Amino acid sequence: MVNLIIGKKGTGKTKQLIDRVNAAVQIDKGHLVFINNGQRHVYDLDHKIRLIDTAEFKIDTYQSLYGLLCGVMAQDYDISNIFIDSITKIIPGQDIADAECVFEELEHVAAKANVNIVITASIAVEEAPEYIKKYL
Repeated sequence: MVNLIIGKKGTGKTKQLIDRVNAAVQIDKGHLVFINNGQRHVYDLDHKIRLIDTAEFKIDTYQSLYGLLCGVMAQDYDISNIFIDSITKIIPGQDIADAECVFEELEHVAAKANVNIVITASIAVEEAPEYIKKYL
């Protein structure tokens, strides 16, 4: 399952995501992964959560992020949740409207691997492309 948390910058999306991650680690039996561009949330997350810093890799397109996610899921079959903070910061300069096919592929692979994926994006609800609304 793929879910999106969207809203304008400064509306508390990251705080909401971190709260979800830290709550999930208390009740979830599977492994949790938090993907972010940078290390700024390392002290906000429970130590059991695996933090992946996309700045360490050349993630510059939605397709390369999809490849990273597939690699993470293939490496660890015990992953139950993947949380991605600010996809628009991880892939700067790319229009989220161009990511429709990647979201469809993510939905397919997440269902197959039984992984929940939660993504935040800095985009106003009224400006979101139509395909995104089914992930809200």
